[in-house]
Amino acid sequence: MSMISRFTAALSFWMDIVAEALSAPFANLSSSKRRITVIEDVDGIFTMRVASTSRDGEGALAARLVAFVDGALEGTLTPDWAAAVRGSSVELELQPDRFVFRPLELPGKAAEFLDGIIRSQIDRLTPWNATDALFHWTEPKNVDGERIGTTVVATGRAATASFVRAFSELGAAAVNVSTMTPEQGRATVFRYRSRERTTSSRLRPALAGGLIATAFLAMLSIGVGGYVAEHYETMQQQIQRRIGERRAILRGSQAGLGSSPLDLLIRRKQTTPSSVMVIEALSATLPQHTYATEIRIEGDKLQIVGLTRDAPSLIQILEQSPYFSGAGFFAPTTHAASETGERFHIEVKLKPYFGLGT
Repeated sequence: MSMISRFTAALSFWMDIVAEALSAPFANLSSSKRRITVIEDVDGIFTMRVASTSRDGEGALAARLVAFVDGALEGTLTPDWAAAVRGSSVELELQPDRFVFRPLELPGKAAEFLDGIIRSQIDRLTPWNATDALFHWTEPKNVDGERIGTTVVATGRAATASFVRAFSELGAAAVNVSTMTPEQGRATVFRYRSRERTTSSRLRPALAGGLIATAFLAMLSIGVGGYVAEHYETMQQQIQRRIGERRAILRGSQAGLGSSPLDLLIRRKQTTPSSVMVIEALSATLPQHTYATEIRIEGDKLQIVGLTRDAPSLIQILEQSPYFSGAGFFAPTTHAASETGERFHIEVKLKPYFGLGT
């Protein structure tokens, strides 16, 4: 079965359950107070009694014996009994020999999933599969504290449906099929509600329409949400760009510098270290045993090549100077036999420092 087929089947099953759950209260409200019991004896004869009285006086009807031949009611009911059955709730109790009783023991946590567990194992527990059987189970009981025990009660759907159909054709509003279990008394295996089915069949298209409308609104919401999110993101970017422009203008105003060539020259003079001052600072910083043989200044970087007795110590010495930062070797340190010290290659970043008060 494909994924789409599984999804469709699950959706249909969900709509059936919801429709039945919603229609059940309406069925209970609209059902008659009249209740008729139909009990089968060992000879296959059924005894009909009015179990609850009504305003029309059907409770005074005497018990009536009826028989079924090939699933159909033999003969006809009297007008009084026909009127009593019409719109009533029929409690049909069949003999236990029509049913199969199977004890079942499960873990305690399985109590919430009994319907699915029993439905999946009904073909193993009974001669029928889940489609051809009417089944239910008795109230679970604790077994050894951590397990539960129940009895599965099942019968054939085809044979039982004939009894239900006979009473539904007589106009019964509801038919409940039950039997007596050996341990826990009466067990109802099937409930028929004529009004419930009518109501649920009307609710099912409404549920389908509601799902379609919900899906459409969800897709519309996603589309509108995406458009609105994109619109606000564009607005946010524009606002951030304007804020950046304003901050740049404010920084320029605070510095008191314009954009003219003279202002740019002044700004460069104030922010770019002087080469003379850099060389003087380097001469004052390097120790006595160190000699610079090559000096290159490129933008805000200074490269120094020379000889020294301890090249690694120069990194710390240069870092302590207010003129330099980020000192590091840009080439390996070497030591030649003809030279008295180590040849180093150090690169530092220049800082715009002009002395105290700047």
